[in-house]
Amino acid sequence: MISFDQLTPPVLQVSQLIRFLRELIESEQVLQDIWIAGEISNYTRAASGHLYFTLKDQTSSLKCVIWKGSALRLRMNLRDGMAVEAHGAVSVYEARGECQLVVDALRLAGEGVLFQEFLRRKALLESEGLFDSSRKRSIPEISARIGVVTSPTGAALQDILNTLERRYPLAELILSPATVQGDQAPNQIIAALKIQNQKIHPDVIILARGGGSLEDLWAFNDEEVVRAVAFSPIPIVTGIGHETDFTLCDFAADLRAPTPTAAAEQVSPNIADYLDRLCKMVESLSVAVNQSLTLIEDTISASTDRLMRVSPRGQIENNARRLDELSSRWLIAIRHAYEIQLAHLTNLDGRLAALDPQTVLRRGYAVIRTEDGLTLRSIKQVNLDQQIQVQISDGEFCAKVNTHPAKHGRD
Repeated sequence: MISFDQLTPPVLQVSQLIRFLRELIESEQVLQDIWIAGEISNYTRAASGHLYFTLKDQTSSLKCVIWKGSALRLRMNLRDGMAVEAHGAVSVYEARGECQLVVDALRLAGEGVLFQEFLRRKALLESEGLFDSSRKRSIPEISARIGVVTSPTGAALQDILNTLERRYPLAELILSPATVQGDQAPNQIIAALKIQNQKIHPDVIILARGGGSLEDLWAFNDEEVVRAVAFSPIPIVTGIGHETDFTLCDFAADLRAPTPTAAAEQVSPNIADYLDRLCKMVESLSVAVNQSLTLIEDTISASTDRLMRVSPRGQIENNARRLDELSSRWLIAIRHAYEIQLAHLTNLDGRLAALDPQTVLRRGYAVIRTEDGLTLRSIKQVNLDQQIQVQISDGEFCAKVNTHPAKHGRD
């Protein structure tokens, strides 16, 4: 850094002065971690992905830049006239000698106050025990009826419907519509939850909406809404906003999912997994049946041997009755095995039909024979002016070799 401690001040180049000012500003810690409030103007997005705009108030303006990496993390679309609070570090753009704010985070004006209110309400409700893990209930593994509280026109409902259709189409979904943003939202959400609990009685309830700013999601931080979630007799799964969004309802719910889609996945089994388990059960059952058949055969054989060796009538009759029972079970097992083999033979018959020569002929091939019925397999068997029989898919016809056959391969 340039020193001005000399008796005679040095003569500086413009670039030296600007660099000195930049180093001076960037060495001040307060200016490297600061929030600035203002209105966006002259907003542009460069081809590189960097964002440029000016923050202004009634009397002053400040150039701002958001580098591409930070711009990708923004959760709002910037526009001129938007009132925001920008966080970043103050610097100097040396090429123009301009003071600028390098922004790394941006929020709508007022979100700072909202966040403080969020923390106050969280502490209050937490002190009431509404977030205690001991209050959480397990979500049913299979839910025949699934209640949903969300906007009927929002993307969240469509995401839930698509997920359930893919994973578990047998579930019955019952919607209690509610506005999920604005002044009317808390009362409508509470009323919808009341309907679900007192009239519909589903196995589980999904409370959901799409992403948004802290202000957009504020209805889910309403104290009465949180209490309605906490005291719901039916387990509630929340899927509010995006993965990084948290509301007070998330803390009070029995399970918090990062998105509406994830909430639907949490309350529904994957039918593909059940089909896989069913296939494994069928395979195990087949093994068990074969083992039972072997055991029955051994038992019948042993019983027959004992009958041959023992003469008293009572013992013979008892063994005969036992033999009848085992024979009946054996016949049932044999019938089952027969049906399996029959299905296998049917499959083989279909495969055999696919190899039928007639099928090959229908694909455009032909069988060529001599007049005495010998099938021609080599060009060596054909002579000039020879009469031949040609068989195709729908009949036969005679032909005559009128060109000398070209011979290939070794003689």
